[in-house]
Amino acid sequence: MNQLKDTIQEYMNRNVKPIFDQLLAQLLLARPDDIVSWCINWLQQLQSTNSKAKHSEAQHYQSEEEEDEEDEVLPIQKETKKTNRTGVSAEVYGQFNKKEDFKPRVIEKNKDQIDRIRKKILNSFLFQALDEQNLHTVIDAMEEKKFQPGDYVIRQGDDGNELYVIDEGELECTKKFPNQPQEKFLKKYLPGESFGELALLYNVPRAATIKAIQPVIAFALDRATFNNIVKDAAIRKREQMEQILNKIELLQSMDTYERLQFCDVLREVKYLRGDKVIKQGEQGDTIYLIAEGELEAYKDGQQEKVYAYKSGDYFGELALLKNTPRQATIIAISDCTLYYCDFKSFTRMMGPLEQILKRNVERYEHFLK
Repeated sequence: MNQLKDTIQEYMNRNVKPIFDQLLAQLLLARPDDIVSWCINWLQQLQSTNSKAKHSEAQHYQSEEEEDEEDEVLPIQKETKKTNRTGVSAEVYGQFNKKEDFKPRVIEKNKDQIDRIRKKILNSFLFQALDEQNLHTVIDAMEEKKFQPGDYVIRQGDDGNELYVIDEGELECTKKFPNQPQEKFLKKYLPGESFGELALLYNVPRAATIKAIQPVIAFALDRATFNNIVKDAAIRKREQMEQILNKIELLQSMDTYERLQFCDVLREVKYLRGDKVIKQGEQGDTIYLIAEGELEAYKDGQQEKVYAYKSGDYFGELALLKNTPRQATIIAISDCTLYYCDFKSFTRMMGPLEQILKRNVERYEHFLK
């Protein structure tokens, strides 16, 4: 019985797990509505690719055998197969993800650089879960890089080995979508923001093109340090936020890439039952997305609630759209988890969604009169 169990486990590890790891990573990126059809199509493409590779390999071996050099070819072919990367690479389960051999790089920096990096990366959710020791390791490993206007920092479709945290300057992000003749502008990147992590998180080619539009100073983190220090916590955090964002109707028109990028500008905050989140009459520049919990809106001097919010709702946009003080006090009626960002960041990321917000203002009409 034990021998049979070992045989099954060996078969799983050698033949099944590598394919499942690749399929799962690609599935999480694509998020198709028809999962079964998408998986069948992906497996058929993989089968076609493997068949072509085997045919090419057979021809190669035959040619080499004719020259009596078969013994030299086999190890070369095996090494080549290790280093090829198409789509989700063998890195998902291969040598690059092994942590026991990791030795972090240390790039010398002055105190000013260290302080700037620390301040910038603590603004990104990717690094917020790190303890002080791991944070120190990440800062040591970061390398300062400079780009001039027009320089491409990353290009869509390329392999990626670094993520970047912007210290100074601005960049633009564009993406070529299928069946569209031109690239679509997605957003500007400003100091304090990070990009390039998708290729490291999921071992896929770059999802978009990012180009400097001003002189840029950025700090680059290498793949090895990211894999060993940041990756696991970042994946858990991002997937948690994605699940929450998927529940929010306002964001349903976003594609997967835009939703992933939106995670970077959000901050989490928790409130206890009875806490006031915003107060009527105060100025506000923040919009809130409700991950968990329920809240109610009250007008000063009135006992009856004027609006009720639940998980998947949003609030705080009214003062921003109308450029007026807060119109009501919002109170948590249960323990709540909220995500928030300033309206400038929201509109920079979301663009056309501002029009949706304006259409939805009618939900408050009964207490704006």
